[in-house]
Amino acid sequence: MTEAFKSLHRGDFVLIHDAANREDETDLVVLAEKVEPRHVAQMRVDAGGLICVALHPSIVKNIELPYMTEVYDAARSFKVLAATEPDDIPYDERSAFSISVNHRKTYTGITDVDRALTIRELGLLGKRAMVERMTDEFGRSFRSPGHVPLLRAVDGLVMKRQGHTELACALAEMAGVTPALAICEMLDSRTSKALRIKDSIKYAEERGLVHLDGFELVNEYKKRLGKKVAK
Repeated sequence: MTEAFKSLHRGDFVLIHDAANREDETDLVVLAEKVEPRHVAQMRVDAGGLICVALHPSIVKNIELPYMTEVYDAARSFKVLAATEPDDIPYDERSAFSISVNHRKTYTGITDVDRALTIRELGLLGKRAMVERMTDEFGRSFRSPGHVPLLRAVDGLVMKRQGHTELACALAEMAGVTPALAICEMLDSRTSKALRIKDSIKYAEERGLVHLDGFELVNEYKKRLGKKVAK
Protein backbone atom coordinates (compact mmCIF):
# COMPACT_ATOMS: atom_id res chain seq x y z
CA MET A 1 0.00 0.00 0.00
CA THR A 2 2.88 2.36 0.79
CA GLU A 3 4.26 1.87 -2.72
CA ALA A 4 0.85 2.76 -4.16
CA PHE A 5 0.90 6.00 -2.16
CA LYS A 6 4.36 6.83 -3.51
CA SER A 7 3.20 6.08 -7.04
CA LEU A 8 0.33 8.55 -6.79
CA HIS A 9 2.64 11.26 -5.47
CA ARG A 10 5.03 10.68 -8.40
CA GLY A 11 2.29 10.73 -11.00
CA ASP A 12 2.70 7.03 -11.81
CA PHE A 13 -0.14 4.66 -12.57
CA VAL A 14 -1.59 2.30 -9.98
CA LEU A 15 -3.73 -0.65 -11.08
CA ILE A 16 -6.83 -1.42 -9.00
CA HIS A 17 -8.95 -4.56 -9.35
CA ASP A 18 -12.37 -4.21 -7.73
CA ALA A 19 -13.69 -7.72 -7.00
CA ALA A 20 -14.53 -10.95 -8.78
CA ASN A 21 -18.15 -10.67 -7.63
CA ARG A 22 -18.55 -7.10 -8.84
CA GLU A 23 -17.33 -5.76 -12.22
CA ASP A 24 -14.26 -8.01 -12.02
CA GLU A 25 -12.28 -5.30 -13.80
CA THR A 26 -8.91 -3.64 -13.34
CA ASP A 27 -8.52 0.10 -13.86
CA LEU A 28 -5.46 2.19 -14.57
CA VAL A 29 -5.52 4.99 -11.98
CA VAL A 30 -3.43 8.17 -11.84
CA LEU A 31 -3.64 11.44 -9.92
CA ALA A 32 -5.54 13.94 -12.09
CA GLU A 33 -3.31 16.92 -11.34
CA LYS A 34 -0.27 14.94 -12.58
CA VAL A 35 -1.76 13.88 -15.92
CA GLU A 36 0.18 14.64 -19.09
CA PRO A 37 -0.57 13.64 -22.71
CA ARG A 38 1.53 10.48 -22.27
CA HIS A 39 -0.81 9.29 -19.50
CA VAL A 40 -3.85 9.74 -21.74
CA ALA A 41 -2.09 7.90 -24.56
CA GLN A 42 -1.23 5.00 -22.25
CA MET A 43 -4.81 4.74 -21.01
CA ARG A 44 -6.16 4.95 -24.53
CA VAL A 45 -3.76 2.39 -26.04
CA ASP A 46 -2.99 0.00 -23.18
CA ALA A 47 -6.28 0.09 -21.26
CA GLY A 48 -8.84 0.97 -23.93
CA GLY A 49 -11.79 1.73 -21.67
CA LEU A 50 -13.49 5.04 -20.95
CA ILE A 51 -11.12 7.69 -19.57
CA CYS A 52 -12.98 9.34 -16.69
CA VAL A 53 -12.21 11.46 -13.64
CA ALA A 54 -13.31 10.17 -10.23
CA LEU A 55 -14.09 12.93 -7.72
CA HIS A 56 -14.30 12.85 -3.92
CA PRO A 57 -17.70 13.70 -2.35
CA SER A 58 -16.32 16.97 -0.92
CA ILE A 59 -15.30 18.10 -4.39
CA VAL A 60 -18.65 17.03 -5.82
CA LYS A 61 -20.54 19.06 -3.20
CA ASN A 62 -18.45 22.20 -3.63
CA ILE A 63 -18.85 22.10 -7.41
CA GLU A 64 -22.53 21.08 -7.07
CA LEU A 65 -22.22 18.25 -9.59
CA PRO A 66 -25.40 16.25 -10.25
CA TYR A 67 -25.67 12.59 -11.11
CA MET A 68 -26.43 12.18 -14.81
CA THR A 69 -29.65 10.43 -13.80
CA GLU A 70 -30.67 13.61 -11.96
CA VAL A 71 -30.10 15.60 -15.15
CA TYR A 72 -32.33 13.11 -16.96
CA ASP A 73 -35.00 13.45 -14.27
CA ALA A 74 -34.96 17.21 -14.77
CA ALA A 75 -35.44 16.74 -18.53
CA ARG A 76 -38.36 14.29 -18.51
CA SER A 77 -39.97 16.14 -21.43
CA PHE A 78 -37.46 14.25 -23.59
CA LYS A 79 -39.03 10.78 -23.65
CA VAL A 80 -35.82 9.12 -24.79
CA LEU A 81 -34.10 10.14 -21.54
CA ALA A 82 -36.85 8.59 -19.44
CA ALA A 83 -36.83 5.48 -21.62
CA THR A 84 -33.08 4.94 -21.23
CA GLU A 85 -32.96 5.30 -17.43
CA PRO A 86 -30.15 3.03 -16.10
CA ASP A 87 -32.35 1.10 -13.67
CA ASP A 88 -31.03 -2.37 -14.53
CA ILE A 89 -27.29 -2.18 -13.83
CA PRO A 90 -26.27 -5.77 -12.99
CA TYR A 91 -23.34 -4.94 -10.69
CA ASP A 92 -24.64 -1.98 -8.66
CA GLU A 93 -27.71 0.00 -7.62
CA ARG A 94 -26.66 3.25 -9.26
CA SER A 95 -24.19 4.55 -11.81
CA ALA A 96 -21.55 7.03 -10.60
CA PHE A 97 -21.72 9.09 -13.80
CA SER A 98 -22.14 12.86 -13.62
CA ILE A 99 -21.74 15.27 -16.55
CA SER A 100 -18.88 15.27 -19.08
CA VAL A 101 -16.63 18.29 -19.63
CA ASN A 102 -13.88 19.89 -21.72
CA HIS A 103 -11.62 22.62 -20.41
CA ARG A 104 -12.45 25.90 -22.13
CA LYS A 105 -8.91 26.19 -23.49
CA THR A 106 -9.20 22.93 -25.45
CA TYR A 107 -9.97 22.78 -29.16
CA THR A 108 -11.95 19.62 -29.99
CA GLY A 109 -11.33 18.22 -26.51
CA ILE A 110 -10.55 14.66 -27.65
CA THR A 111 -6.81 14.72 -28.36
CA ASP A 112 -4.31 13.45 -25.81
CA VAL A 113 -3.18 17.05 -25.28
CA ASP A 114 -6.73 18.33 -24.83
CA ARG A 115 -7.88 15.58 -22.50
CA ALA A 116 -4.70 15.87 -20.44
CA LEU A 117 -5.37 19.59 -20.01
CA THR A 118 -8.98 18.97 -18.97
CA ILE A 119 -8.03 16.23 -16.50
CA ARG A 120 -5.09 18.14 -15.02
CA GLU A 121 -7.16 21.29 -14.51
CA LEU A 122 -9.91 19.22 -12.89
CA GLY A 123 -7.33 17.94 -10.44
CA LEU A 124 -6.05 21.42 -9.65
CA LEU A 125 -9.54 22.82 -9.21
CA GLY A 126 -10.42 19.78 -7.11
CA LYS A 127 -7.65 20.66 -4.67
CA ARG A 128 -9.40 23.95 -3.91
CA ALA A 129 -12.89 22.41 -4.08
CA MET A 130 -12.02 20.11 -1.18
CA VAL A 131 -12.36 23.12 1.13
CA GLU A 132 -14.31 25.86 -0.66
CA ARG A 133 -17.27 26.39 -2.98
CA MET A 134 -16.10 26.35 -6.60
CA THR A 135 -19.29 26.24 -8.69
CA ASP A 136 -18.70 29.55 -10.46
CA GLU A 137 -15.01 28.86 -11.02
CA PHE A 138 -15.90 25.45 -12.44
CA GLY A 139 -18.21 27.10 -14.96
CA ARG A 140 -15.55 29.61 -15.96
CA SER A 141 -13.02 26.82 -16.54
CA PHE A 142 -15.07 24.04 -18.14
CA ARG A 143 -17.85 23.55 -20.67
CA SER A 144 -20.28 20.64 -20.97
CA PRO A 145 -20.81 18.27 -22.67
CA GLY A 146 -17.22 17.29 -23.28
CA HIS A 147 -14.85 14.37 -23.72
CA VAL A 148 -14.03 13.69 -20.05
CA PRO A 149 -16.85 12.04 -18.07
CA LEU A 150 -16.94 12.86 -14.36
CA LEU A 151 -17.70 10.23 -11.72
CA ARG A 152 -19.20 11.01 -8.31
CA ALA A 153 -17.84 9.06 -5.36
CA VAL A 154 -20.48 8.47 -2.68
CA ASP A 155 -20.28 9.79 0.87
CA GLY A 156 -18.37 7.31 2.99
CA LEU A 157 -16.45 6.08 -0.04
CA VAL A 158 -15.71 2.33 0.21
CA MET A 159 -17.73 2.04 3.41
CA LYS A 160 -20.84 2.55 1.25
CA ARG A 161 -19.85 1.52 -2.29
CA GLN A 162 -16.83 -0.34 -3.57
CA GLY A 163 -16.64 0.73 -7.18
CA HIS A 164 -13.44 1.94 -8.83
CA THR A 165 -14.61 5.53 -8.24
CA GLU A 166 -14.63 5.03 -4.47
CA LEU A 167 -11.58 2.76 -4.43
CA ALA A 168 -9.50 5.37 -6.27
CA CYS A 169 -10.67 8.24 -4.05
CA ALA A 170 -10.07 6.20 -0.89
CA LEU A 171 -6.53 5.42 -2.05
CA ALA A 172 -5.84 9.10 -2.71
CA GLU A 173 -7.32 10.12 0.63
CA MET A 174 -5.07 7.66 2.46
CA ALA A 175 -2.08 8.85 0.42
CA GLY A 176 -2.70 12.46 1.42
CA VAL A 177 -3.19 13.73 -2.13
CA THR A 178 -6.16 15.43 -3.79
CA PRO A 179 -8.82 12.74 -4.40
CA ALA A 180 -9.42 13.57 -8.05
CA LEU A 181 -8.12 10.79 -10.28
CA ALA A 182 -8.16 9.74 -13.91
CA ILE A 183 -9.30 6.14 -14.22
CA CYS A 184 -9.70 3.82 -17.20
CA GLU A 185 -10.89 0.21 -17.48
CA MET A 186 -8.42 -2.29 -18.90
CA LEU A 187 -9.91 -4.25 -21.81
CA ASP A 188 -8.67 -7.25 -23.80
CA SER A 189 -8.74 -6.93 -27.60
CA ARG A 190 -8.29 -10.69 -27.98
CA THR A 191 -11.34 -11.71 -25.96
CA SER A 192 -13.36 -8.50 -26.43
CA LYS A 193 -13.96 -8.56 -22.67
CA ALA A 194 -12.40 -7.04 -19.57
CA LEU A 195 -8.73 -7.88 -19.12
CA ARG A 196 -8.37 -10.88 -16.81
CA ILE A 197 -6.74 -10.17 -13.47
CA LYS A 198 -3.78 -12.47 -14.19
CA ASP A 199 -3.07 -10.39 -17.31
CA SER A 200 -3.40 -7.06 -15.51
CA ILE A 201 -0.98 -8.35 -12.85
CA LYS A 202 1.44 -9.34 -15.60
CA TYR A 203 1.06 -5.88 -17.18
CA ALA A 204 1.89 -4.23 -13.86
CA GLU A 205 4.89 -6.48 -13.19
CA GLU A 206 6.38 -5.86 -16.63
CA ARG A 207 6.20 -2.09 -16.10
CA GLY A 208 7.08 -1.90 -12.43
CA LEU A 209 3.63 -0.65 -11.45
CA VAL A 210 1.67 -1.36 -8.27
CA HIS A 211 -1.34 -3.68 -8.62
CA LEU A 212 -3.89 -3.44 -5.79
CA ASP A 213 -6.70 -5.77 -4.82
CA GLY A 214 -9.91 -3.94 -3.95
CA PHE A 215 -10.49 -6.09 -0.87
CA GLU A 216 -7.04 -5.19 0.44
CA LEU A 217 -7.66 -1.50 -0.18
CA VAL A 218 -11.05 -1.56 1.55
CA ASN A 219 -9.60 -3.30 4.60
CA GLU A 220 -6.78 -0.77 4.87
CA TYR A 221 -9.27 2.10 4.64
CA LYS A 222 -11.49 0.56 7.33
CA LYS A 223 -8.47 0.03 9.58
CA ARG A 224 -7.37 3.65 9.26
CA LEU A 225 -10.91 4.91 9.74
CA GLY A 226 -11.20 2.82 12.89
CA LYS A 227 -8.05 4.40 14.30
CA LYS A 228 -9.46 7.89 13.62
CA VAL A 229 -12.71 7.03 15.38
CA ALA A 230 -10.79 5.59 18.33
CA LYS A 231 -8.95 8.87 18.77
